[in-house]
Amino acid sequence: MSKDKLTIIPAAKPLSGRAVPPGSKSITNRALLLAGLAKGTSRLTGALKSDDTRYMAEALRAMGVTVDEPDATTFVVTSSGELKSPSAPLFLGNAGTATRFLTAALALGHGRYVVDGDEHMRKRPIKPLVDALKALGVAIEAPTGCPPVTIDANGRFASNKVVIDAGLSSQYVSALQMAAACGSEPFTIELAGADIGARGYIDLTLAVMRAFGAKVTQPTPSLWVIEPTGYTATDFVIEPDASAATYLWAAEVLTKGAIDLGVANEDFTQPDAKAYDVIKQFPNLPAEIDGSQMQDAVPTIAVLAAFNETPVRFVGIANLRVKECDRIHAVSTGLNNIRAGLATEDGDDLIVASDPALSGQHLPADIDTFADHRIAMSFALAGLKIDGITILDPDCVGKTFPSYWRMLAGLGVTYADED
Repeated sequence: MSKDKLTIIPAAKPLSGRAVPPGSKSITNRALLLAGLAKGTSRLTGALKSDDTRYMAEALRAMGVTVDEPDATTFVVTSSGELKSPSAPLFLGNAGTATRFLTAALALGHGRYVVDGDEHMRKRPIKPLVDALKALGVAIEAPTGCPPVTIDANGRFASNKVVIDAGLSSQYVSALQMAAACGSEPFTIELAGADIGARGYIDLTLAVMRAFGAKVTQPTPSLWVIEPTGYTATDFVIEPDASAATYLWAAEVLTKGAIDLGVANEDFTQPDAKAYDVIKQFPNLPAEIDGSQMQDAVPTIAVLAAFNETPVRFVGIANLRVKECDRIHAVSTGLNNIRAGLATEDGDDLIVASDPALSGQHLPADIDTFADHRIAMSFALAGLKIDGITILDPDCVGKTFPSYWRMLAGLGVTYADED
């Protein structure tokens, strides 16, 4: 469907049926890059086809990599192992993974590369990664501290060790780790401090790297040593997206339904899978929820918390201010559009007042998604219980979950006719 807005009709009965989430965005973009850096042909199955992964695939094609798509969930990637200097800037939309991962990988290429994105990506910080690459002798510039980034690469790092500040994003560490395996000598990455956003994504990165032949050791929690193995083309299976699963888990408990995701909760390896143990406690969610290690699940749980028995404070979520939008502010704004005082921003914490009596009420509210897929998908949950919830720019879900609205419809959700 393609509309400027979408009004959700509250669910008349529990949602039930089978709804398998798309492939993991995080894993798909990691695997696409490593397949592009490997000599030979790799087959990626169970992959996500969405805006973010399309931008990565198109960037690889622009640098001489063949990326075929024989079906809706498969990429077949054939590469010489080299990402050639493209004839034009690489446009990556608002894909943070593609932008950050490519920035580091291209630093070991040859020639000039320009990594750019849309107006939203141009507000997302990349300075810590740029600073780390400069310390490695890379000729790289990002005048605003955000994309566009210009890299004049000579195929090598001037040093075999770097210290990186990952307080804003674990993606900076992942980017350096994936690039380092293409170096000429063992490479050490050290954290500048103990803080790191969503550390579980580092484990995800290392698992994909190892599947493509990399060798990594971790002497301490803040130190990694990557051997100069390069990457070997391989066939790789991508698991369903845990962040996408959070909306279905929440819809299930909110409507007292039974949704079969086609994968056991314990089989997810992604950090956001931790959200399941929190969501299943609804309507008695904890009074305080630390979202630092399941950041993309926070908007889901925050909207769910509006219907909880008691108020909920979300902590450890400062990094949400530099995602596709300021998600703390976006969630607060949306909840307060539904009813004034429903949410409060307390520094970088978010407090949701919670009121089970919201269910069944007619509270017309236009939800500004700020072009952020996770805001759109999370507030769809409010529409399952409250009459009058309208999602603006619903097509923004195409970033990671293009079939989201159709999938909800398949579970029994209906929408008002806006035509």
